[in-house]
Amino acid sequence: MRADIDNWVPLTLSEIYDVFSEMPIKWFIAGGWAIDLHLEKKSREHNDIDVSINRKDQLIVQQFLKKNWLLYKAEKGKLIPWADDEFLNSTIDVWVCKNIDSPWAFQIMLFDTEESNWVYRRENSITRAMVELFLMTTEGIPYLKPEVQLLYKAGSSKVRGKDVNDFQTILPILTAKEKEWLKESLKKQFPEGHPWIKYLNH
Repeated sequence: MRADIDNWVPLTLSEIYDVFSEMPIKWFIAGGWAIDLHLEKKSREHNDIDVSINRKDQLIVQQFLKKNWLLYKAEKGKLIPWADDEFLNSTIDVWVCKNIDSPWAFQIMLFDTEESNWVYRRENSITRAMVELFLMTTEGIPYLKPEVQLLYKAGSSKVRGKDVNDFQTILPILTAKEKEWLKESLKKQFPEGHPWIKYLNH
């Protein structure tokens, strides 16, 4: 078990691509880097890097990574070694490092699906076809669409300052369709209202 959650030296985007591009699965960059990939510029510093995968593909990813990396499942505030062939039914995050003393290099985030649709775990009525979930950079790096990433940020139990900054930074380039999807999704998760909704009405 490890507790050094702030001990990060994240891989670069190109290094992540090298790690994941040979895997026979769908994967994409998530988090703040997904926002910056859509902006086509670096808008702020990133202390970590997140890769999203389908929960159904987790053991394929584990087999590819375990030769060169150590994998820890994040559960109830603890980082516990992920056992070989252990299927994670509810765990959301897996943290990855080179060895027991090395900094964290990247984080894997597991998302759920039903048939060919992504399902938002915080409000299961919010779904989207997998083919409509991500975009691709000119370099071939897949990333989570901005409106979906913003839903994850807005829908968290604790919206951080960097989440607000990401929203404000990318809001001017969101299309009307992207704003509408995010607004309607936030209304479903927060029928009592959400502070970001008013900015999505224009």
